Amino acid sequence: MATITTQDGTEIFYKDWGPKDAQPIVFHHGWPLSSDDWDGQMLFFLNNGFRVVAHDRRGHGRSAQVSEGHDMAHYAADASAVAEHLDLRNAVHIGHSTGGGEVAAYVARYGQPQGRVAKAVLVSAVPPIMLKTEAYPNGLPIEVFDGIRAGLAANRAQFFLDFASGPFYGFNRPGAEVSEGVIRNWWRQGMMGSAQAHYLGIKAFSETDQTEDLKAITVPTLVLQGDDDQVVPYKEAAELQAKLIPNAELKIYAGYPHGMLTTHGDVINADLLAFVKA
Repeated sequence: MATITTQDGTEIFYKDWGPKDAQPIVFHHGWPLSSDDWDGQMLFFLNNGFRVVAHDRRGHGRSAQVSEGHDMAHYAADASAVAEHLDLRNAVHIGHSTGGGEVAAYVARYGQPQGRVAKAVLVSAVPPIMLKTEAYPNGLPIEVFDGIRAGLAANRAQFFLDFASGPFYGFNRPGAEVSEGVIRNWWRQGMMGSAQAHYLGIKAFSETDQTEDLKAITVPTLVLQGDDDQVVPYKEAAELQAKLIPNAELKIYAGYPHGMLTTHGDVINADLLAFVKA
């Protein structure tokens, strides 16, 4: 397996497919998944002539199950370590959910100062902050995230199965076309990772205020989300992201769920390609 070791000694697994002289498209996965969640997009962009790169976040997938560093700052630093190791330049960074927070932090703190990033895409992403605070009174109450922690700690396997079978892909909606394979693949990815990393990651994706990261992003940025996202409310996520990022383009999809990259991959992939090529 291809891995790098970060400055704090954490082994990070990554995939690097396609011609090394092609423009890189870098994918950042959501909680509690792995780079495998991007298979559809990676094959799509690979077949369109791009170099595609994705890594497993620390504690997730095939990366090391370390005890420390399960926070947005370390996530961004690890992404930077991969980009530096591969010497990725003129790259487009695409992040889903928690991965969107990782992209915002990476681009703002590392990618732009190093001149490595051409564009960014946030898909159903968590910034600026999911938690209800004085600055963001319409956020979700802490009890929501305490419930996720309790479910994970009590029976992670069942909790993950229920999450994938229900709100993540909108499979709990009347008339939804449910895919058993998609559910099992989500569960497989989740169970590959560390229970501790997943538990601590809940705080990272819900309580990290990334307002300043969003304001600092100057590269062209595409913001995408479905208005039937049952995981990350779009009015407190995509709509605010588009207001805070200076050079942002916003697109809201009617009826699409949180996991729309999988359920509506054909539509999203085409929009991603158009933005990359623009």
